[in-house]
Amino acid sequence: MADLDFERTPGGAVLMDGNRLRDELVADLHRRINELGNPHVCLATVLVGDDKPSQIYIRNKRKKAEEAGMVSRHVELGTDATQAEVEEVVRALAGDPDVHGILVQLPLPDGLDAEPVLDLIPPPKDVDGLTERSMGRLVRGRDGHVPCTPLGVMRLMERYGVETTGRKAVVIGRSTLVGLPQVLLLGRKGCDATPTLAHSRSGDLASICRTADIIVAAVGVAGLVTAEFVKPGAAVLDVGISRTADGIQGDVDFDAVESIAGAITPMPGGTGPMTIGCLMENTFNAARMLGALPD
Repeated sequence: MADLDFERTPGGAVLMDGNRLRDELVADLHRRINELGNPHVCLATVLVGDDKPSQIYIRNKRKKAEEAGMVSRHVELGTDATQAEVEEVVRALAGDPDVHGILVQLPLPDGLDAEPVLDLIPPPKDVDGLTERSMGRLVRGRDGHVPCTPLGVMRLMERYGVETTGRKAVVIGRSTLVGLPQVLLLGRKGCDATPTLAHSRSGDLASICRTADIIVAAVGVAGLVTAEFVKPGAAVLDVGISRTADGIQGDVDFDAVESIAGAITPMPGGTGPMTIGCLMENTFNAARMLGALPD
């Protein structure tokens, strides 16, 4: 852990503030776009149905796009939208040269299949990094978009001085959205960690995690990671989110862990904001890939 003057928790761990870093990223993108003469960079969002959390997520994404100096285009469909109607909207955005990034807010309402919808998004416009082609590019090390949440985890570790080279990392959760790409990012050249993918059938999770210098918890089980999971000085990044009677909770028991960890993300305010920050970063890069910005 780098010895830098960061905000710390009461127990002494470096607090990896995702809100602060997201706003730094957005401000930097605004500066870069401004220096280029304010070229047209467009993020298109698609929302189907009336799910309240999805509406909030989309509103926050559109707000940050505008703060970054980008154009925010939004298409909203009702709960009665058909599969064909959703696909037609995405197909039109995919073919529109004025649109550089496309984000379809998930989950879609019951009865709609997200996979054929995502398949319509060309890799350069897949700023969420969710399609099989984007995942394939990540595996192959080709130019493409990394899923925003695992990319946000990497940006937090970079910003807050978490050493990765030669370190052991445990990722809890094997989803294609977070766990699998997170393992790839931690293990690839330049990061050079030694990642382990753990999950519900791994056995004694606590003993596996205690060997780790870095823990990324991404399973959606409230309070799963307790003090017995954490080696003193380890970096602990909480991606999981659960809505409980006590409100939003992460996978990490923050109060129990923060005095043991060397660095830790809050929940909320840690990896969640970075998902939006990295969406803006991917949109900027999408415009570059599509020739709207210089390399």
